[in-house]
Amino acid sequence: MVSTSSTEKLIDVRDLERTFVVRKRSGGLRRTTTEVRAVHDLSFGIEAGEMVGYIGPNGAGKSTTIKMLTGILVPTGGHLRVAGLEPSKHRTDLARRIGVVFGQRTTLWWDLPLRDSFDLLQKIYGIDPARYRENLEEYVALLDLHDLMDTPVRQLSLGQRMRGDITAALLHDPEVLYLDEPTIGLDVISKGRLREFLRALNQTRGTTILLTTHDLQDIEALCRRVIVIDHGTSVFDGTLPDLHVRGGSTRTLVVDLIDEGPPIEVAGATVRRLDGPRQWLSFPSDASAAPIVAAVASAYDVADLSIQEPDIEDVIRDLYLG
Repeated sequence: MVSTSSTEKLIDVRDLERTFVVRKRSGGLRRTTTEVRAVHDLSFGIEAGEMVGYIGPNGAGKSTTIKMLTGILVPTGGHLRVAGLEPSKHRTDLARRIGVVFGQRTTLWWDLPLRDSFDLLQKIYGIDPARYRENLEEYVALLDLHDLMDTPVRQLSLGQRMRGDITAALLHDPEVLYLDEPTIGLDVISKGRLREFLRALNQTRGTTILLTTHDLQDIEALCRRVIVIDHGTSVFDGTLPDLHVRGGSTRTLVVDLIDEGPPIEVAGATVRRLDGPRQWLSFPSDASAAPIVAAVASAYDVADLSIQEPDIEDVIRDLYLG
């Protein structure tokens, strides 16, 4: 088994390229070919134990990247290593070190009960029986699957199946877990439970997680770091606060005055909206709210106030448009 060197990150992507040749028929028997670059000059590194959000619009290259990271697709060019292995050349070895969950697909056997699917995976991965029983008991308890173990996969709800898929992806103790839209179609309660589980998995077992999702609340709840991809290349790689700054986002101080009055005037904030005694003041997301709150409270008769954080969806949208 190839080990990760001390200088190479657990996931090491440098100048990655992936092109596809698209053939079209254009009148009669004539055919034209077009080269499409799905991923271009993409570089990033992920350390062991990180939980990173990997986001972008449809067609940005997210799925193509994940397929190259798992060895399903061969890169056209560039450098790619996961746990010290070149995915497309060492798919079998790499499969024992990664787990993959696709929100709209299942890795479970459709007509088999969950229990049988898990037992089959134990054989496929050659998991030590004692370790398998230990992992299975832990994940069944944490993901509340005990009453579903004898239920065929086809009879499970989307949320139940997702919990089963996540268990299946973790039974062999992978170092890296790729999650592609893991909360798609789930209700609010199921999403919350799943997020709590993933957070605990990362903190207690140190599992490295790469999360691809369109639900940006997943990112805000789980990830300190975000990689934004557009047109096949990274357009942002940093923390969530830095993303807000990069996108020029603002925070909002909502002030309820005792009596209706003229627009509030304090340094560092601007009134954006008035509605009777209520006023909305915006200020940069990287600025401290404390001096603005203190200035308002000392100069005006305040009944109540609150702070609204910027909407990450607006930040991402502005980043794309920019």
